[in-house]
Amino acid sequence: MLLFSVVIPTYNRVERLKAVIRGLERQDFPLSDFEVVVVSDGSTDGTDEYLAHLHTTLNLRFFTIHNQGAGAARNVGVEQARGKYILFIDDDVVPAPGLISAHQHCHASRGEKTVVLGPMLSPSDFRMTPWVQWEQKMLEKQYQAMLAGHWQPTARQFYTGNTSVERTYLLASGGFDPRFRRAEDVELAYRLEGLDLTFVFNPEAVGYHYPERSFTSWLDIPLAYGRNDVIFAREKGHSWILPAMAQEFASRHFLTRALVRVSLGRPVVSSMSERILSGLIRRGHWFGLGRISLAACSALFNLRYYQGAAHELGGPGAFLALLQNGAPAVEGRAV
Repeated sequence: MLLFSVVIPTYNRVERLKAVIRGLERQDFPLSDFEVVVVSDGSTDGTDEYLAHLHTTLNLRFFTIHNQGAGAARNVGVEQARGKYILFIDDDVVPAPGLISAHQHCHASRGEKTVVLGPMLSPSDFRMTPWVQWEQKMLEKQYQAMLAGHWQPTARQFYTGNTSVERTYLLASGGFDPRFRRAEDVELAYRLEGLDLTFVFNPEAVGYHYPERSFTSWLDIPLAYGRNDVIFAREKGHSWILPAMAQEFASRHFLTRALVRVSLGRPVVSSMSERILSGLIRRGHWFGLGRISLAACSALFNLRYYQGAAHELGGPGAFLALLQNGAPAVEGRAV
């Protein structure tokens, strides 16, 4: 029986995917003990042709679906997998040679009901846009906090760019909900947590992250996260999310809190705030004022997140009521 099935969803990143495949070919883990399952999610950049004609030492199979999202692609990979453990890697995360071995060691030492989280580190040979650089710094800040013992890893750190879990638990959980194109991995992790699985961070399971994201697509991420958190609370039974949202808002920088309060429900003010922050992100980066650029990224990301949450709650009034007393959301919108 194979120990690991490495499941990789991919969409129009053929050159990055090639680097991921090369990284898997260089693993110090026995090639006979793992397979690679690639699912092309409607790629149009030659990905399918590359995979069809690929000559590799890996035990690799690939499948194609019609642009249904990463969650649906991962579900196909899990269904087709033959390994005991599923190791999810994104198509822009190049594994270090010891990545699979580190995942295996953690599962062997911590027991079957373990979810292993590996870091996605910034490579030295890749120049990031300022908003992606901010994302990476936020990820690495979480890694340092877990290593220092400030808090334990939870479902909220279940990023499927580099994580592994027994296949049986993924099947028992029902897999990814394909309705969600963002935060679908964290929503699944909440259900895995409900199966009494433990989340473990292993800093030795290193992958190098090569993210390429337009500013427009980056702006869409927090908006979707905010909406989805409300939907998860309302439709998925994760009722703790809304009180946690109110509590976390109270811990934000006072300028961020003020920006959110003055912008919600005021389209002109909101649009002006976004333009100003967008300019600070770019100009701060261009002029070497990294701290200003990163601070503007944080403010804009938070603003967009709370805009998404307020929209899904039913409006700014419902969001402000949540901040005041942690009240349940009023009836919101459907996905």
